[in-house]
Formats: sequence, C-alpha cells, structure tokens
Amino acid sequence: MVGRSSAQHVSFVLLAEFDIDTGANLTRQFPQPLGVANDQLVAELMIPDGVHSQQEDWTIFMLNQTPDSTVEPVIADADSVNGTDSDQDNAELLYVLNLVRTKHDKTLRRGAMVKALAICTRHPFIQLFKPVLWLALQEYFNDPSDDCITRLYDAVNAMDISLAPTLSRDEKLIMRASERKDVFSEKFVTRTVESGPVGDDVTLNGTVSTHAQSAVDSATRARTDSLNSASSSISAEASSASAHSSAVWVGEESVNDHQDTPRARSSMDDGSYANGFGTMSADSHNPSSQRIGPSLDTHFFETTITYKKTKLNIRLPLSTFPEEVGDYSLIELIQTFSAPGATVSGPLHSHLHTNGSMTHPIILLFNALVTGKRIIFLGYGKPARLVANYVLAACALGSGCGGVLRGFTARAFPYTSLAHEASLQSVPDFIAGVTNPIFETMPIWDVLCNIETRKISVNKDIRSAAPPPSLFPTPPPILPRSGTVKSDGSGYEDDTGIGRMPSQKEGKEMGSGKDFIAKSDNPDNLFMEDILAAISYHFGESLVRTRFTEYATRFVRMAARYEEEYLGSTSIGYPSSPFDFPNPNEPGGRLGSGLSFVDEMSSGRELLANANRIEGWRHTKSYEYFKMDFQHHAEIKAIQGFDLLHQLSRMRHGKNMSDAEVDLIIRTLVDSVQTYEQVVELLSLLPPHAGGLMPLSFGLFHQQEAVRDLTVELLTTLRAYPIGVQFLQNLNHFHKYAYVRQAHAREARIKRDQGQLLPPPFPNSRTPSNRSESSLGAG
Repeated sequence: MVGRSSAQHVSFVLLAEFDIDTGANLTRQFPQPLGVANDQLVAELMIPDGVHSQQEDWTIFMLNQTPDSTVEPVIADADSVNGTDSDQDNAELLYVLNLVRTKHDKTLRRGAMVKALAICTRHPFIQLFKPVLWLALQEYFNDPSDDCITRLYDAVNAMDISLAPTLSRDEKLIMRASERKDVFSEKFVTRTVESGPVGDDVTLNGTVSTHAQSAVDSATRARTDSLNSASSSISAEASSASAHSSAVWVGEESVNDHQDTPRARSSMDDGSYANGFGTMSADSHNPSSQRIGPSLDTHFFETTITYKKTKLNIRLPLSTFPEEVGDYSLIELIQTFSAPGATVSGPLHSHLHTNGSMTHPIILLFNALVTGKRIIFLGYGKPARLVANYVLAACALGSGCGGVLRGFTARAFPYTSLAHEASLQSVPDFIAGVTNPIFETMPIWDVLCNIETRKISVNKDIRSAAPPPSLFPTPPPILPRSGTVKSDGSGYEDDTGIGRMPSQKEGKEMGSGKDFIAKSDNPDNLFMEDILAAISYHFGESLVRTRFTEYATRFVRMAARYEEEYLGSTSIGYPSSPFDFPNPNEPGGRLGSGLSFVDEMSSGRELLANANRIEGWRHTKSYEYFKMDFQHHAEIKAIQGFDLLHQLSRMRHGKNMSDAEVDLIIRTLVDSVQTYEQVVELLSLLPPHAGGLMPLSFGLFHQQEAVRDLTVELLTTLRAYPIGVQFLQNLNHFHKYAYVRQAHAREARIKRDQGQLLPPPFPNSRTPSNRSESSLGAG
C-alpha cells in the first residue's frame, strides 16, 4: 500500500518566553489556542529547570494525557487534533517537540533572553522536525514576529509523504530486522507523467492508483505453480545452464555490488524476481512504477521541508511503531545501567526481582514497566533532552519496541517539572523524566533510575505484591523438591535455580520479609549477556530492538501458558498442546501449539519463575490492550488455523522430532503460505539473526523424499516474491545449491511423468537423502 493520510502534520505551533517577574508564559499559539485548562503548565514544560545553564535544549512531552493537558480548541478539527489513528487511546495523543534557547545579554534584567518554540504533531517520529524548528527559532530571535510562526506551520504541513509506503506490522518487523538497503524496494514509486488519461497510474495529487497499489497482487496472479503444471517449467536457458547460473542462484556479487558482470547477471539481480522457475521484471506489471535506486536506503522515505529558501532533506523512518517516539536509543539505556558501576538498591519485590539480588538492572526495569510501576528517570544537571530520551527508550523496552505491547507512551512524561506533581499523582502509573533532585525525596515513585550515578532504587515503601495463585497445589512428582509457591508469593523452587527457593547451603536473601534466590545462570541474565556481547561487537540498534521484541513476545506467550495452567483457558494466546500422531480421530495428525519447552520439567520451572511478574502484568491496562490486540490479530491474520510461531520454534529448537511431525509442519506451511500476505507473515518470524530460512531449508536434507519435495515447493513459493528472493539470497551456498539441484531434478521428474515415461528407479517413500533421484540430480 502506498500513500498516507493527508491530514496536517502539525496541529499547533507554540511559543513560550521567560519573564523575570511572571515566570514562563505561553505567549503565542497558532493557528488557535490549545484550550488547555492551564497554559502556565504547558509553558513550564517548554522552559525546563536549569535552562539558564544550557545554551540550547530540547524537551518532549505529550498532550491529552491528563485533564490538565487535554486540548479543547475553540474550533474543533478532528483531523488536526486527534489524527486518523483507529486506536482511540493513541489517537488523542499529541506529541510536542520543543526547542528552548538561552541568549545571554547583559543589558537585560536577568542577563539573558529565554525563548522556546514547539510544534504539536500526531506523528511519533517527531525527530524529523528538529532541523526546521531550529531554523524557525533562530529566525524568531532575529525577527520576533507572527510571520515566523506562520511560516513554520505552513512549511511543515507542506511536507509531502503521500508516496511513502505504508507497511503492515509484519513488513515492519522484516524491515527492521534486515540490514539490506533494498528491502521492499518494489513498494517505492515515483511521480510520472503518463500519456494516457490522468489517473491511469498516478493521480494528480501524487497518490498511487489501485493498479500501482496492487503490484504485489499482480505478481501473485502471474505466478504459476511450477510443481503441478508444465506451464511453469524451467526455461531453456536455465535448464541448460549449470546450477550456479540457474534462475534461483544468486551470487553475493550481484547482491552487494550490483555489478553488470556475467557472474552477477546470470542470476536474479536486484531488479528482477523469480516467477516460477523463470524470472520476471519487478516493474513489468506497472510501467509507471520505478524501483528506488540501489544507492538509497529503503528503510526511509526521503522527502523535503522548505523553510523560506532553505530546503531541508527529511528521512522518514518506515519501520517504527506508534509506541516508538523520537530517536531513542536502547543501546544507550542498556549501557548506562549495565556498566560496572551500575547498582540496584532497596527492598526486594516479587514483581521486580525475578532473580533476587542478581536481577539485571535492565530486567528489573522491564519488570517495573510491564507491571505498571511508577518510574522516574532523574538526570540532575543533565539536559532535559537526555532524560526524555531515556524515558522514550524505556517505553520501547517495555512494549517490545512497539511490536508486542502498547499503552506505555500514553503514561509517559518524557520531561516534567515540580509544577506537574499533581499530574503525576493523578495517574495510577507513569514513566517520567526529571532534572530536579527534589523528586528523589518525594513519595510518588516506586522505581527511580538515576542517570548520573547509574543507580536504580526501589522505594522502601513500595506496595507489596499480592501472592500469585499456586500452579501446583501439591509437589509435582517430577520435582525432587517442593515445587509450590510459598503462601506469601515470595518464591518458588526448581532444580536449575530459575526462581528457586534458597536452601540453607546456598544462602538466603531477605527483602521486605520475603525470600529470594539469585543465580548467575538465570535465563534473563544469560539473555542480557547476549545483548551486551552484541553491543560490544558493535551490532546495531536494529538487532537490539529485534531481540527485545522477541523477549517481550516470549513473555506474553508464557503468560498465556500460565493462564491456561491456572485458569484452565487463555484469551491472549494459543492453547498449549503437543503434536498428536495420526489416529482414527486425526488421520493426518494434529500440530502442536503454544509456547514450546524442551520438556515438562523446564515448563514448570519457567512458569514458577515468572508467576509473580505475570500476575503483576495481568492487572495492568497493557494486559487489556494486548488481549484486544491478540483477538483482533487472530481474526485478520493471513495464516489461519494453527500456531505458526510454535511450528517454527519446533523446527528451530526441537529435538528428536518425529518424521510425521516434520512432514505435517512442512505440508501445512505449503498449503497455508501462498499469497503475499501469508509469505510476509511467515518471513517476519524468520529474522536473519536467527538464521532466516535455515530452519526450513534443513528440510532439503530430510531422509524422506516427500519432505524434501515439500520443502522445495515451499521455497519455490517464497521465490515468487521479491522479499522471498532476498531471504533465499541469505542462505549459505550449501543450502542454496541443494535447493537449486533438487528443484531442477523435481521439475525434470514432473516433465517426465507428464510425458508418460517410466517412473524413477527409487519409488520408495522413504529413502536415504544421498540415494534418492532428487539428490542425484537425475533427469
């Protein structure tokens, strides 16, 4: 889909000034007053504490969070105020990006002039507007007139993003996990002047017509089933060529260098994709559509903002979610509270300390976020923009970088001051950034993160958690020690130390009258070791975000399993069941579902280890949002009828899988993955850092020829789409060669069968992979 809402990008432009007698004042509001209950509170946010010591600073805050910040303009404009987001809770939020500048002048009473200029937008990618806001404030200092405010408003709203591709959730997950600069390049189009009637391909306002929007669907209709009909047979050129120059072989040179050499051009390059076993130009179905050049990065849509005579280049990120506001950095958040000097103090709490005193600070922060604690980031003497970025990074951390949970930005106060203490106390939970150290002594927070000292403090008066219900009323026979949750809900026991009750030999940690155990090999600690290792090896922000998306996904799937064990059913996940072998009731067998574990023993351990924080999350608004989102997604998702993530997890981590289960998984994928949307949903769960298509490509080496043939058919389906081709290109040469060889051999067998030739000499359904006709490349 191409084209975005034509609603205004900026709803209001605000100007605040500091007066030595009256303090911060909101002096200008364009195009009309906000209509908030107290303009003074908005002005206080625009001119932060300690601004006199900063020549320039940025602050970020939201409107429509509390009654005091609710926008009620005189002339209501639903588009400009509320946006067009279908999510009612997020639609009302207005993100405010503010730039404040101090200009020293000894002739003034205070010795300096302080002015702040802000824009209110419904877009979470507020970082785009920093350059134009900087220019506008610079001009206003030189010429303080209303014309400057008007020019800023008009310039930003004139920004054209109508041709920016609108990606689905699955497409965003694929894009953010990929480092390729040409991912989804087929979705980019350019304005063209057609000789035919206006609207054939691009309308007058630059939006793409239905023909252009259905480009991928056209490819779907054009694709033929190469495994069932002769019309999709291998082209003569591909058949006579070697496997290295076949239609499916892609050399690294053509991917990275785009060289027009025989080696690069003998395979599918970036300008074409496979149609069956042949190739087809990505643009052949739409002459007006032009793929973006290889020198550009398709993770962004490039546009411009023209302020007066200055043209500013803008790069709109395409893979961000509504819960991701601004240009936050998870890496900076993790490094700050994972450094050698980072400490955690205060009483142990069952919602927060899932590994006792050895709970990693970032995991403690994640637990505080998902269980709805009141969190403050304190940066004494630090710029307001710094604490704001930490708050926004924390929102992304708790939400799985926007891809799993939501509701965090609605309770985020990236920068706030003492004047807004009442606003913080009016909400049950919040994530706030402050620079005034007096907040540390105020009894309004549960967890305080000190950016300067790298210390996370748990309030000594934090409300104790209700005990979780016991999953096992009596000790399970598989556990050699008691596997029950204590009556006060403070701990649980297992054999690997995951949330296990401490023994006298191991030692006991006391906190608020509750017992906890700390183990260095706790899964959360191992996860954080992986994250820190990736950061130390200079892996980028995208990988870290993807890993935390997976972490949040596993957390909610474990919560679903927890509900099923305790409540008997769950509304936030698939019911947990193992694979069933073929039987009279299920002749073809039945696929498993739910969160998969190595064995039942590890299942019980992990559920007990996470019981407290799951119970804490179940009583938050984030849980209610996720319940609605899961049910909605289950209705509209492209692949229906089974738990796709469970099947991929089994293919990736399963041990001693039966041939029947492997066969049913691959066969179900072949039957269920045909359209573009289905392909994208499958690929979104196969990120490159986890091996990409490798878990599926291992089916090429299965001992049963039927499984190998099904794997070839599945990969051929993926190859019919540009994104599938890119995933195939990421396979190692050994797997790519195996696919090419078996695909050609299978096609030859199909042609031979259609010519009523003799059957192959190995008719058995189960043959060694090194003896089958496909493996030998006969034909």
